[in-house]
Amino acid sequence: MTSIPLISQIPVGASTMGAFGHDIVQMVLQAGLMVKFVLWILFLFSVISWAIIFFKFRQLYKAKQETARFLKLFWEKRDLKRIYQLCEDLKYSPVALLFRTGYSEVNRIWRIQSSLDSEPEPPGPEGEEQPMRSQKAVMDNLERSLRRATIGQINRLEKAVSFLATTGNTAPFIGLFGTVWGIMESFRGIGLKGSANLAVVAPGISEALIATAAGLAAAIPAVVAFNYFSNKASALSAEMDIFTSDFLSMVERQFFKKQMFTKTGH
Repeated sequence: MTSIPLISQIPVGASTMGAFGHDIVQMVLQAGLMVKFVLWILFLFSVISWAIIFFKFRQLYKAKQETARFLKLFWEKRDLKRIYQLCEDLKYSPVALLFRTGYSEVNRIWRIQSSLDSEPEPPGPEGEEQPMRSQKAVMDNLERSLRRATIGQINRLEKAVSFLATTGNTAPFIGLFGTVWGIMESFRGIGLKGSANLAVVAPGISEALIATAAGLAAAIPAVVAFNYFSNKASALSAEMDIFTSDFLSMVERQFFKKQMFTKTGH
């Protein structure tokens, strides 16, 4: 009785995928030196890009969650000192960090203003105009401090994102360079052998095209991630601009109301 070969029982799909993966590895190993160098560069680009993607996704996700928590706290408490104490553990929220910078600046300005208020004011119209000039100077200084803090937080959110844009723009061209070089080497080999049949041309062309595929594989995730992170950073930047306006209005009401009561003795 003739036995049926067990090879027929192996799934066709698994066999095909295994052979395809094996062929890819073999083509990479058999590629020319320049193509291997290009593939190594693209591999480094891809590894660094994925590391940035995971890091920035975690950072921006926590920034969004902590910003929502802080804004809820800010509008519920309204007491700046209490808010400052409760938001000290919000390390990722750019709005919370912006508030801490603004609150520190307010305290510094208040100490300076208190020392100035303890000194006798000059008599006459100039002494009457001093509080108005002082109020404008205080708000200008506070606004500049918040603007500097906002720029610093935007730079922190966008840090390393530019590398994703660089990868998305350059990786396809690097891969294309490897492909062109590989095709040149293939045609040079064809010329040396004096044969141009499909069996001679196809292996060299397929090895060269791996570089283009690797370039696209590195560029596509980088471009998608760059657009996603840019939108998230822009949204947080808008939140900081809105918060700056609200914070300045709150400080102007509370700070100068306190100053007025101190001057009048009420």
